[in-house]
Amino acid sequence: MALPGSAVQLRRILAHFPQELSLAFAYGSGVFRQAGAAAGLSANNMLDFVFAVDDSVTWHMMNLLKNKSHYSFLKFLGPKQISNIQNCGAGIYYNTLVPFHGRMIKYGVIGTNFLIEDLLHWKTLYVAGRLQKPVKILTQNENGKLQAALVSNLKSAVTAAFLMLPESFSEEDLYMQIAGLSYSGDFRMIIGEDGLKVQNIVKPNVPHFQKLYANILQDCPQVVYKHQLGRLEIDKSPEGQFTQLMALPRTLQQKITTLVDPPGKNRDVEEILLQVAHDPDCGLVVHQVLCRGALYCRINLELEV
Repeated sequence: MALPGSAVQLRRILAHFPQELSLAFAYGSGVFRQAGAAAGLSANNMLDFVFAVDDSVTWHMMNLLKNKSHYSFLKFLGPKQISNIQNCGAGIYYNTLVPFHGRMIKYGVIGTNFLIEDLLHWKTLYVAGRLQKPVKILTQNENGKLQAALVSNLKSAVTAAFLMLPESFSEEDLYMQIAGLSYSGDFRMIIGEDGLKVQNIVKPNVPHFQKLYANILQDCPQVVYKHQLGRLEIDKSPEGQFTQLMALPRTLQQKITTLVDPPGKNRDVEEILLQVAHDPDCGLVVHQVLCRGALYCRINLELEV
């Protein structure tokens, strides 16, 4: 559940930043309770934010005037160079370990267009992955493309999870699969304390996941959603899996094509996805591709709590 009184505190923090934002949200264990050893320390955890901005150079220029101390030595390079650095890798620039009214915060800045591309096509699945889990939206403008991309990202997460799940499963199984999409391939999800991270995120926050995904599940023609029982059944026929594969984000389809298609054959994407749909290991193929994508993302940006 969300921490008591956090919405007011988060908006007070947001008021200290330039307000030219297309989207601002808070996420992580400082906002939503997690199970496990650190559950009782949530009120002391770092507060994590992401700000989407239409004009990164102008936003950093204004933020340097208001909050110059938040930046590292890069502040001496100016807003244009900071924006250039932001556009590398996952397309997000973080100011970290910022003391703020008795709390530590960090915040990432991402261009609105870059965010939309990630939501639609999973180019990096970094911020898109964050938005597949419960977050606290603090402000959002009336950008219709951004709103459509946010919904598309959730639908894509459901589709990818369906492909890796059996014919019948629990609602919690679905949310575990979705929450793990952006962590696939990270060794810390296999060994050590982080091995239970996905479970610790999902179990205390099932109602928040339901709020995100209930309408999508109810409207999806390929699933029988037994809400009262917390169970789902999906179409695992080759035809059903082909429909799901064709609905995946473009980047994921391209990576499946690269993995499956032998060099030199140059078959089209639809033909390859049809082959994968008939493969008994279809879900494993999707999982392998997601692992490779997540590993790329971890090389570019350290996994955050």
